[in-house]
Amino acid sequence: MASPTRRRPGDATRIPAVLDGLARLYPEADCELTFKGDPFQLLCAVILSAQCTDVRVNLVTPELFRRWPDAHALAGASQTEVERVIHSTGFFRNKAKSLLGMARMLTERHGGLVPREMDILLELPGVARKTANVVLGTGYGIASGVVVDTHVARLSARLGLSSQTDPKKIELDLIDRVPREQWIAFAHRLIWHGRRVCAARKPDCTACPLPCPSRLAPHAPD
Repeated sequence: MASPTRRRPGDATRIPAVLDGLARLYPEADCELTFKGDPFQLLCAVILSAQCTDVRVNLVTPELFRRWPDAHALAGASQTEVERVIHSTGFFRNKAKSLLGMARMLTERHGGLVPREMDILLELPGVARKTANVVLGTGYGIASGVVVDTHVARLSARLGLSSQTDPKKIELDLIDRVPREQWIAFAHRLIWHGRRVCAARKPDCTACPLPCPSRLAPHAPD
């Protein structure tokens, strides 16, 4: 990974103010994907959430988990069956392929259990760094990095937390600027803020108490 963006003079006071503001706004922020405390279910849900809302995923996963509650069960499913269940999440063929490949690898190499190591998670079909960070952070409470989804990427730029556009480089900046003990909660809070206040096209700046440099000029369309 490349080195993080150089800090600006105001960062020393503004960034802590952003973190404190998010903590006050969303003290209970958490992952909005529904799963029953099982990292396998969380992993399935995150794979399905690509290019899809959490609301839609949460409508689909109850039936998915009813039919195939664990990796061993899902590994024995057919592509056609899985596609039928997850169809409404979009990109259902690729997602079904990823789910089946992931379940079969978990069964064959890991006894059906979701690994706790980033490098091993990244070997699973359908799992990139964002997905692995969600599973480790939300599923296991392991702060391995910072989740960078579309909301985190967008708000990191608006709030002056990163000037990068590549998710890996954005994550490096956030790792440098956010205390490790806040990595998991910070990502949840930023995602909640992006969904509730700082929308992509029409951010509600009047409802936002955060010290945001983008507030000084009109927001350009994303």
